[in-house]
Amino acid sequence: MSDVQANKHDFSANVIGHFPGGVHPPERKHPASSQPIRKLKLPQELILPVRQHIGPSGKVLVKVGERVDKGQRLTEAGLSQGLPLHAPTSGTIAAIEERPTAHASGLPEQAIVIHPDGENRWGNKHALPDYHDVEISRLLELIQEAGIAGLGGAGFPTAQKLAQQKPLRHLIINGVECEPYIAADDRLMQEHADDIIAGIRILQYITRCDSVLLAIEDNKPEAIKAMAEAIDDNPQIQLKVVPTKYPSGGEKQLIELLTGHQVPSGKLPMDIGLLMQNVGTAYAVKRAIIHGEPLLERVVTLTGESLQQRGNVWALLGTPIQHLLDESGFTPEKKQRIIMGGPMMGFTLPITEVPVIKTTNCVLAPTEKELPSPGPELACIRCGACADACPATLQPQQLQWLAKAKDYESLEKHNLFDCIECGACAYVCPSEIPLVHYYRKAKAEVRNIAREKAKAEQARKRFEARQERLEREKEERLERHRKAAEERKKMQQEMQQEAQQKNSDEPGSKAEESTEKPAGKSAAVAAAIARAKAKKAAQAAKESPEESNSAKGSES
Repeated sequence: MSDVQANKHDFSANVIGHFPGGVHPPERKHPASSQPIRKLKLPQELILPVRQHIGPSGKVLVKVGERVDKGQRLTEAGLSQGLPLHAPTSGTIAAIEERPTAHASGLPEQAIVIHPDGENRWGNKHALPDYHDVEISRLLELIQEAGIAGLGGAGFPTAQKLAQQKPLRHLIINGVECEPYIAADDRLMQEHADDIIAGIRILQYITRCDSVLLAIEDNKPEAIKAMAEAIDDNPQIQLKVVPTKYPSGGEKQLIELLTGHQVPSGKLPMDIGLLMQNVGTAYAVKRAIIHGEPLLERVVTLTGESLQQRGNVWALLGTPIQHLLDESGFTPEKKQRIIMGGPMMGFTLPITEVPVIKTTNCVLAPTEKELPSPGPELACIRCGACADACPATLQPQQLQWLAKAKDYESLEKHNLFDCIECGACAYVCPSEIPLVHYYRKAKAEVRNIAREKAKAEQARKRFEARQERLEREKEERLERHRKAAEERKKMQQEMQQEAQQKNSDEPGSKAEESTEKPAGKSAAVAAAIARAKAKKAAQAAKESPEESNSAKGSES
């Protein structure tokens, strides 16, 4: 029995429920939501980190100095969770080296650097406009080969997510985009609604799911209108407008809004018959299957009062953040922060020479007045505001204390990994405690400990396997020696038997000689004895006359 059958959830497509906690920060999506997506001029270089998704990176396929075409694969897909990387435009491979990446630490990772040639020359494309004649397994291969990862979250490989074999009740398409400032999905839905619906139909075909719930937050009226027109009379796709509340776009929170049911702790939506994809991912799937184009660019919101031209742009993967700022009229302040992502879940970049990657949805350049820097961390006053705001019904203050104490076992018992790092707790904290920072660090430590345990377990298994192998080889060696000894003994016995058989078949030879030798020796002994007796007899006969003469003399 499947997990879906075991959990008889009565999902209703008309449910618009609620989830616990949540906050209402200022939205600040204007003017980005009202400006058309614009194209940028090519940067002087594109910096492409080899790994831009959850999973291992692939082997680099190009060399420095090599000319590449647009869409050409730069890396292999690698293992099951691996995704290939493609050239966003034509040009020359200028370097393969470590470069700072889009991470709060700014630590360098291996990257491929391309100098564009301005020709935008495409390589080979493999379009499948009539995908209904293609095996689902082949479509999944094409999605993986296109390098598509989830564009609305952590960057999980889309093909692997779609390949799950459990039956689905609903395919949920997430167009909520609840984070303040960000309007990338909003503008994509306004301008490319038909492409998104085409991508949704491909996802339906792959998952064999007849029910699609397309969710959009009620603060996006133009996107709602565009998507409703694109859906038209399709009864399998239902448009669901959800109330504005942060973080309603979180996977588990949106599921609770749409179905009234919670995803159990430690489980996935798939376990209760649900699968969620972002509208941007659906668009990318359409481009990959229908047009044969890998993931080369994405919509990025450029906003903040330090920018003169705020809005959304089509940014090639690998575009340096500094190039985006320069193209938007950036006027930096003395204490300027550049945030990748939104103000709730984003992070401050240590430098601006990091690139746009597959999961980059926003670059925020606020003024200090617009978005003041956090103040000094104060002691927790145990007000409980963080617990009230937590959409995952956790105890944020308890998690923080355990994280500071490095009590990782208790952290797991208190469901640390149910935290979605939405930042609602830190947003309401009067002591300005960077709670999410503590959780991220603790999660990293727990994962590191788990990796070390796994490595130790693997080492133990390898050691035990080696010992078993050595013991087995020793026993096999002893057994070979035993068998060899038995063979030698058997051969000796056979040789002796053959010799005895040969002797019995030759009676006049050595056997008779051996009997004659003792007989001849006995005769010689007998002759010697006879001679000795004869000598004694002669001696006795000689002495007898002398004794008789002496006897006669004495009588006279």
